[in-house]
Amino acid sequence: MPLPRLSRAGLRRALPVLDWASRYTRDTATSDLVAALIVTIMLIPQSLAYALLAGLPPEMGLYASILPLVAYAIFGTSRALAVGPVAVVSLMTAAAIGELGLTDPAQIALAAGTLAFLSGAILLAMGVLKLGFLANFLSHPVIAGFITASGILIAASQLKHILGVSAEGHTLLETLLALARDLPQTNLITLGIGVASVAFLFWVRRGLKPLLRRMGLGARAADILAKAGPVAAVAVTTLAVWGLGLHDRGVAIVGTVPTGLPPLTPPSADPALWRQLLLPALLISVIGFVESVSVAQTLAAKKRQRIVPDQELTGLGASNVAAALTGGYPVTGGFARSVVNYDAGAETPAAGAFTAVGILLAALLLTPLLYFLPKATLAATIIVAVLSLVDFSILKRSWTYSRLDFAAVLATIVTTLLVGVEIGVSAGVVLSIFLHLYKTSKPHVAEVGLVPGTHHFRNIKRHKVDTLPGVLTLRVDESLYFANARFLEEYILNRVAECRDLRHVVLMFPAVNEVDMSALETLEEVNRRLSDMQISLHLTEVKGPVMDRLKRSHFLHDLTGRVFLSQYDAWCALQPGATPGAKQEGLAAQ
Repeated sequence: MPLPRLSRAGLRRALPVLDWASRYTRDTATSDLVAALIVTIMLIPQSLAYALLAGLPPEMGLYASILPLVAYAIFGTSRALAVGPVAVVSLMTAAAIGELGLTDPAQIALAAGTLAFLSGAILLAMGVLKLGFLANFLSHPVIAGFITASGILIAASQLKHILGVSAEGHTLLETLLALARDLPQTNLITLGIGVASVAFLFWVRRGLKPLLRRMGLGARAADILAKAGPVAAVAVTTLAVWGLGLHDRGVAIVGTVPTGLPPLTPPSADPALWRQLLLPALLISVIGFVESVSVAQTLAAKKRQRIVPDQELTGLGASNVAAALTGGYPVTGGFARSVVNYDAGAETPAAGAFTAVGILLAALLLTPLLYFLPKATLAATIIVAVLSLVDFSILKRSWTYSRLDFAAVLATIVTTLLVGVEIGVSAGVVLSIFLHLYKTSKPHVAEVGLVPGTHHFRNIKRHKVDTLPGVLTLRVDESLYFANARFLEEYILNRVAECRDLRHVVLMFPAVNEVDMSALETLEEVNRRLSDMQISLHLTEVKGPVMDRLKRSHFLHDLTGRVFLSQYDAWCALQPGATPGAKQEGLAAQ
């Protein structure tokens, strides 16, 4: 029996795969397969490297790049977002697990899986409750500052692998002091491998593709070979370590990487562990969601497509639960691989599923070849990848545009570098909310007048305008709520105290979309205070939803003045000698 139309539409919203799969063609499949090939080549060394960054066995990076990609292909709405381990989330995972004080590798892996499960559960709950809007409380400058600081921390944390020392540290200062202390123990062979890998990978990023194009290679082939640069670095350095026996001379290697399908790994049932990981899981969920949605929206806009943020919560939540149950750790949409996926021609989320097949084959067939892979090469891969995240220009741009945003960015960067990732991102969240409250707590209020020869009203400090004697007109450029209601009251009363022979105060509400209970009580108090001074209070250009709320109170009944449909109507009615007219409460809403 066919599903009812409404149920079918609801099912397509819950399972976006039913939408794009119904229009899937052979040409689309070809594009997705080519994109999957390129992303797979890029993702294999990245997955290993990010697991190393998270302090986890390298195979967990591969496991986190298999089933989570399939889960996102089913539930996600972005056609180009590539899900998997990413640098910032890996660093946050390392910080969260480091706080637990675990030493047993099995317990560390279980904690990472539990962290992914909690993150997935939080994202799924937010998706069900449609709480995607909460990510808006993280301002872009603060996020940019956090990511920049994280990039610096990540790069610094990998220098120990480049030097071949065991320096540890959770903050930039701790890491640098540990590196300085252990510098005399530097393994020169490891240093040579690391520096050469970094230099090669930087050159591959910028110079290999143009070189191949000059040699006559096609654009697609040149692009694939350029993306394979990290694989080449892995292959060459692994062969060098094996062939020259460098592991016997102190070069740290990956060692045994288990071969086979991802294992079934249920999360821990220990309530104490859940309590310890709950806050890190929440932070990882929010940061991962913000990063993913930002990338997905940017790429979707290029093809005039759209994503559904609340459904993205479900897609990312399902991906993290899938990672937790199959030996992985927290994942999200990565900027670099998503851009590569897009540029390679991915048409649908099926490209992610094809990539998962490629990673699965690597986990089944290639892991024995990774035994002699030097950790310095993986560290070089991470350093080159994360340095693209470091963007100090945000400091200059924010300083030029807004000193307040500059202070928030700088505080986030300094806090993250000097105190740690979790406190840094927590400070970023608090700063974002504080910025919103601070900015809206002092709404812009302008005294306006009539532009001669028009019906338009503008700020008297910016334009040559006409004003009426005995009439003070104030335009409120912000919704009114508990945080700014007192500011408006004090502004009006202070302004009234400066004006003699004042008979009318007009509040223009074209930008007021909300008046909460606190603001309503403030308006009632202002109306009463002005009435005691024999001054009438009027409202103009009140929006319909705001008027509907006001109608449900006694404010309009007690209002000493009138509610006008437009400011020009008020101008005409309040001119000296004009007929007063009847109060228009409830009838003058837009």
